[in-house]
Amino acid sequence: MCGMGAFLIKVAVNAVAIWLATLVVPGIGVSAQEGETGAIENILTFLVIGLIFGLVNAVIKPVVRLLSLPFYVLTLGLFAFLVNAFMLQITEWISQATPLTFYIDEFFWDAILAAIVITFVSLILNLILPDGD
Repeated sequence: MCGMGAFLIKVAVNAVAIWLATLVVPGIGVSAQEGETGAIENILTFLVIGLIFGLVNAVIKPVVRLLSLPFYVLTLGLFAFLVNAFMLQITEWISQATPLTFYIDEFFWDAILAAIVITFVSLILNLILPDGD
């Protein structure tokens, strides 16, 4: 599959993972502009949040992972959930500059639980869906 197709699949996987996390974790949510309540607007909202999350993971996460490598080793990889929660927090911050709102009520617990859900959903969906690898 071409690079753009694989990228679109990853954005869709992120969108589905974030959507499921908003259903499971009561402290996070996504909302669009007032008046936009249709199914298409909701899908587009989650796709845009998935795109922002994907870009944050592609640009910022490798640097954070490199700088926090000793913590990954020390915690046997469990530090990854904290890093993923931090990536969600950055996504929330960036989304505030858009008409969309991705919010996390309590940074630590809500973000950690959402990061766990998103990690496992993304893992399962990436195993099922082809991405060209």
